[in-house]
Amino acid sequence: MRGSAPEDDKRTARPALRRSVTAVAAAVLLLPLIAATPSAGAGKPGPGDLQRAFTEAAERYHVPRSVLLGVSYLESRWDDHGGAPSVSGGYGPMHLTDARTALSREPEFSGPAEDARGDGSRGRKAVSARQAERAKLPGELPARLRTLHTAAGLTGLSPEKLRTDPAANVLGGAALLAAEQRRTGTAGSADPAQWYAAVARYAGEDNSEAGRSFANDVYAVIRRGLTRTTDAGQRVTLAAVPSLHLDSGQAKRAGMQTDEGPAPDLECPWSVACESVPAPYEEFGDHDYGNHDLANRPRDQRVSTIVIHDTEGSWETTLKLIKDPTYVSWHYTIRSSDGLIAQHVPTKDVAWHAGNWYINSHSVGIEHEGFLASPDAWYTEAMYRTSARLVRYLSRKYDVPLDRQHIVGHDNVPGTTPATIKGMHTDPGPYWDWDHYFTLLGAPFTPNAGPRGGLVTIRPHYGQNRPDYTGCTKPGEPCASHGSAAVRLYTAPDEHAPLVRDIGLHPDGSDSTIDVNDTGARASTGQQFAVAERAGDWTAIWYLGQRAWFRNPAGARTAVNSRGPVATPKDGRAEIPVYGRAYPEKEAYPAGVPYQAVTPLPYKITAGQEYAVGDRMRGDYFYAPTFDVSQHTVVRGNDVYYEIQLGHRVGYVRADDVDIRRSDA
Repeated sequence: MRGSAPEDDKRTARPALRRSVTAVAAAVLLLPLIAATPSAGAGKPGPGDLQRAFTEAAERYHVPRSVLLGVSYLESRWDDHGGAPSVSGGYGPMHLTDARTALSREPEFSGPAEDARGDGSRGRKAVSARQAERAKLPGELPARLRTLHTAAGLTGLSPEKLRTDPAANVLGGAALLAAEQRRTGTAGSADPAQWYAAVARYAGEDNSEAGRSFANDVYAVIRRGLTRTTDAGQRVTLAAVPSLHLDSGQAKRAGMQTDEGPAPDLECPWSVACESVPAPYEEFGDHDYGNHDLANRPRDQRVSTIVIHDTEGSWETTLKLIKDPTYVSWHYTIRSSDGLIAQHVPTKDVAWHAGNWYINSHSVGIEHEGFLASPDAWYTEAMYRTSARLVRYLSRKYDVPLDRQHIVGHDNVPGTTPATIKGMHTDPGPYWDWDHYFTLLGAPFTPNAGPRGGLVTIRPHYGQNRPDYTGCTKPGEPCASHGSAAVRLYTAPDEHAPLVRDIGLHPDGSDSTIDVNDTGARASTGQQFAVAERAGDWTAIWYLGQRAWFRNPAGARTAVNSRGPVATPKDGRAEIPVYGRAYPEKEAYPAGVPYQAVTPLPYKITAGQEYAVGDRMRGDYFYAPTFDVSQHTVVRGNDVYYEIQLGHRVGYVRADDVDIRRSDA
């Protein structure tokens, strides 16, 4: 029951989607995709084999090679994923779907009971979302979930070969595209412009807007062209066709008008596929209600942050959960396979998604279908591109800067008190490609200073940066080598030195670990930190009150030089506290609104340390204890705070405690 909510006692956790270290270690048993290995007996492929496979498949089925390459890039970025399926049951570079096989190969598991709100009022059994779906799998699957078997019928190849052999998979995709072209009543053509309808149908068979958005992205990739080395070491090139123009009649034949946008009541850019799946605002007894709060942002509170999440579950299960008034909420979900967006909560209202009520009050939450330990399966190019379009739209709507101080992962959200730090979520995790994402946002991370700039922006080469992790499939077991957006932090300029400690995450004094869910010694792409020292190929930054070292060699930089404002303790202050929220001073609370204590976190910033400043805000608190909105109020104080890059997560310091200066001063 909510009551007065004295210490963030509500709207802090999603039971089936929660990422505690223990729960995630169990949850990822569902889909052990990173650890998947290529099919037994396969010879080592040459670096040009996949390129030749696209050429041969295009010639055999009379599909323009650029179209085949463009579709595959949007589906998989040309990766094979070692023959493992995506979260929607798709296999190989062409994402041929076989959901029944994908589900049947997942092991069973049942997670622990978890608190539905974070207030101890209601527990729930965190069972496998995919396990539940398997039990309810219909006899006849939708066509979009069984394209692999359709491809088998068209090519004469076995389903197993289509699942495990990349060249065969490309043949299957070409056969499907050719079949879709015949369905449109259009004869095969060497002109890529004549294939728009077939491309749209390939991905969006259950949603015409999703298909239109997918096709638009495919054609944007073809116009620009690109080259990439895949997860299997294959070098693939799509030559640019800058003069490519679409045949407007193609969109009509696909049943999709290219100039139509989302419905007027949806908050989405015109260039994406967007549908409404409303989260209920309902009262359900014992003075309890769900699953979000009505508000009037930005009139009553500023929207300053966009939080990137993953669902740790499938699209279908996620949409079922958002419709549950006893559950929690977020504003949008994005589907892995084609980037379809579902909006659940108007952005003026406050969703319960971040595990930190202050950040909930000032943020929009975007969920992405999938699992943090299985990025290749569900961090699709279609998802990245649609998400970037949505974030750009929200950035313009609410004047949110496109930087990592304002576009944060759920794993960057701080705990509100010392007791909540260990339970904070860890998604989207170290495998989310922040560099690629911000390039799509039009805000790539580039140096803006020389070596004396005073700050560094973390930016390793995602594909080449492969730190060891454990826990992707089972606790303690190594994850397969994989590109990562995060660099590891040590207590000395030596990879054999201990990792830096996070006393909030490990209050017993134990060391940080390399578990995929342990954020205690990790700095992620785009985050900015003040330079504490340099020594040869190593750079030290101020991090959680200590020097933290990471490798930054001249020939393979993992960070670029930057400049900007930094916060440092005021002269004469030996140390200052840091907080997990920016609430007002006690005197600001009116009668009837309980004071929310601003509890210091266990980290101390000592004299001489500096931290990159992300934002400045005046303390406020959204009091929303009941279903009756007439009892809601926003408490505004006089205390001013600065958001800083404290460690992997952000933190807040009082303006009265710090001096703000330029990092290169």
